[in-house]
Amino acid sequence: MKLLLIRHGESQGNAEGRLQGHADFPLTALGREQARTLAERLVREGWVLTAIYTSDLHRAAETAEILGQALGAPVRVEERLREYDAGVLNGLVWDEIVRRYPELARGIQDDRSWTDFPQAEGNPAFVARLTAVVADLQAWHAEDDVVALVSHGGSLGMILAYLLGIETRRPTPFRFGNTSLSIVELTPRGPRLSLMNDTCHLDGH
Repeated sequence: MKLLLIRHGESQGNAEGRLQGHADFPLTALGREQARTLAERLVREGWVLTAIYTSDLHRAAETAEILGQALGAPVRVEERLREYDAGVLNGLVWDEIVRRYPELARGIQDDRSWTDFPQAEGNPAFVARLTAVVADLQAWHAEDDVVALVSHGGSLGMILAYLLGIETRRPTPFRFGNTSLSIVELTPRGPRLSLMNDTCHLDGH
């Protein structure tokens, strides 16, 4: 099975520099254009998708709908693909975090460990729900299926870390641009990463 890992287009939260988490922001006009441009690329490259699974948060779901319409692929909402729930920090910009939670802000700056925030999901639960999605996809789909996951930077990073056998910690060592495309092939000999954080379709946009 081939997995196309796709980060959502630019959201209003991205444009405002917010730590989004479970805060639900729509795409900006640029984000919708990015999604259309990625869709054009996938059509041009001849991709035929068995299914597109998407987080239920608007920035991902809207991206997935644009892709699904262009590619004629069914879009299936999978809540477990949501971004990490950052608890009290969901939806805040850095200045708000510093003002409301100064000790937490200092901790983030001092050790960069991103220890769990008040009311946050916690890394064990985050890892568990995303690895469960991967296991379900492998059970639901045949070896020659091509499946797209439209999700969020933190979630895609955790999925990729799990597949590649890297420590599943936050933050992961991966960065994903808006509408970036990464491709992982799940083979009998193990996962094979053939593309990572590719945004060549945005050149000139």
